[in-house]
Amino acid sequence: MKQLNSVNFEKKTRPVKILQFGEGNFLRAFVEWIIQDMNDNGVIDAGVAVVQPMPVGRVENLEAQNGLYTVCLEGIDKGEIIKTRQIIDVLEDFINPFTQYDKYLEYAKSETLETIISNTTEAGIALNPEDTDFTKCPVSFPGKLLAFLKARYDHFSGAESAGLAIIPCELIDHNGAVLKDVLNKLAVICGYDADFINWMNNANHFTETLVDRIVPGYPRDTVESIWEETGFKDDNVVKAECFHLWVLKKEPVVQARFPADSTGLNVIFADDITPYKQRKVKILNGSHTAMVPIAYLSGIDTVSESVNDADVGKFVSELIYDIVNPTIDLPADQMKSFADSVVERFKNPFIRHELMSISLNSTTKFKTRLLPTYNDYIAKFGKAPAHILFAFASLVVFFKGKRGEDNIALNDSPEYLEFWTKLWQNEDVNVIAKTALSASDLWEQDLATDGNVELVASYISNILELGERAALQKFLNK
Repeated sequence: MKQLNSVNFEKKTRPVKILQFGEGNFLRAFVEWIIQDMNDNGVIDAGVAVVQPMPVGRVENLEAQNGLYTVCLEGIDKGEIIKTRQIIDVLEDFINPFTQYDKYLEYAKSETLETIISNTTEAGIALNPEDTDFTKCPVSFPGKLLAFLKARYDHFSGAESAGLAIIPCELIDHNGAVLKDVLNKLAVICGYDADFINWMNNANHFTETLVDRIVPGYPRDTVESIWEETGFKDDNVVKAECFHLWVLKKEPVVQARFPADSTGLNVIFADDITPYKQRKVKILNGSHTAMVPIAYLSGIDTVSESVNDADVGKFVSELIYDIVNPTIDLPADQMKSFADSVVERFKNPFIRHELMSISLNSTTKFKTRLLPTYNDYIAKFGKAPAHILFAFASLVVFFKGKRGEDNIALNDSPEYLEFWTKLWQNEDVNVIAKTALSASDLWEQDLATDGNVELVASYISNILELGERAALQKFLNK
């Protein structure tokens, strides 16, 4: 079988207009896939130079195939099973700045460069005040970017036209503003003058983003069948679900240089990305978190099994459509469409998503993913949402650590596990419910209000006496 490379597959050559920090699965199956679509539709003509953020990475593997690789999309879209195979050819150059620092800085002089994109993990956008020796490759991503921007400023003598569109994809709140703030702090530490700092802030255009696509990565179990389908041996295959969403805060220069919303893909430039983030966190992440203890204690192990189960599936559907959706300030048709897509994603038969993998740090996840809906629902309707209180009761029982006769491999912060262990030294469900609800150090609020203790205690009692599934059925048929 032929190796996938430019000898065996015709590759177009494009000017490098995008410098990308990160070469991982998500960027290749999401950002590069979108850039490919823009190129194919004649919206832009842009090649990508990939910068490896860490000393160890994939740039050598990608370069060995001349940047060519296969994206495999598998999932359900509007009830239809989708399986596609597409060869991506947008990668033009490959840089390990730790060994090719001069080559990296040479790109700062590029006349064609327009845009910087990054995904260096949530920990990537952080200030390292000691990362100031730019005679060698800086350790941190902000350090690398600041060194690059300073080199560009110097080469173009501070010309405003040399500024770049900067699009971070790291999953933190206000990622563009946070990155800009870190760069400013590091520039001050480095002693850079006001002229450069003004150029960095005003000639360059930072935006904020929300990205959403499940990317399992290299399909080790099925890769050989994929090679057979495409006709190429490809060591950089990446698998993803069909669903994709990219929301970018409106910034005129960014939108002009990177018009990713113009080809019909699910890309949105919005005045405020906050409602979209709330939508994702509340619906997708929130329903995941509520689902885990209910489904797992009912004897279910995966997300797809959960939503296809008559009882758990009904609970999840009611939670999403009746409880979460009304608390988000977006048009009803958009909310329903997104909710429908989330349920389809949960049912994806090509992705095995273990409930226990989602259970990691469930205590914090309940606070950040479900309590915002709980509070917003009360503010709007004047009463607590029973579905979230039932999920809370199930979470309490989950942390008892038993599913039938089997022990549950609980995985949470040590101080939280200590709290739950101590809680279950009590035998009175009323004490258990009140203690759990009133743990303001866990929830940053007191939940033991307005009849919640009695209701949660009754749910816990039902789960312990009847079993999770029977208790769930009783709840659903109330």
